[in-house]
Amino acid sequence: MGSNLGEPEKNLMHALARLEEAPGLRIAARSKVYVTEPQEVRDQPWFANQVVAVLCDPGVEPLDLLETCLGIETDMGRVRDHALRGPGDGTPNKKTDERFGPRIIDLDPLLFGDLQIREPGLTLPHPRMRGRAFVLLPLLEIAPELVFPDGETLAEALSRLLFTCSNNIIRQG
Repeated sequence: MGSNLGEPEKNLMHALARLEEAPGLRIAARSKVYVTEPQEVRDQPWFANQVVAVLCDPGVEPLDLLETCLGIETDMGRVRDHALRGPGDGTPNKKTDERFGPRIIDLDPLLFGDLQIREPGLTLPHPRMRGRAFVLLPLLEIAPELVFPDGETLAEALSRLLFTCSNNIIRQG
């Protein structure tokens, strides 16, 4: 989860509450909130980021989780122009600056167990997560033993990144 408009930490708390209320979902763990330097578009406010582990009831599929996340974003005022998305494989398109710009809330499914999915609008594991310290550090906090579907550990993924983290402030770049 990420936010850098309005009151980012309150936005995260609101989104977390909405996830907790969603049918078929249960919050299993949540990281602390990290303040993080913007990545692709640097000239914008810093983000508040948090990773949440969600347990899904039987019958809840990855696309159901995605739709719940998108619904929460919309309800919180996020306008997501699907025309700005790349081909679904993490490849940015011409409108990358708009896509990675400021936002009230961003809820992205990162993993769904060991599933590997590549569909229009949903790629799991998230295609850019291993390049982002603001995702991997909070994920390490709540799931230190996590291994990606291809066998790579979180520690191995983090070892390839150049970043600093001090007092929950992450700088990368």
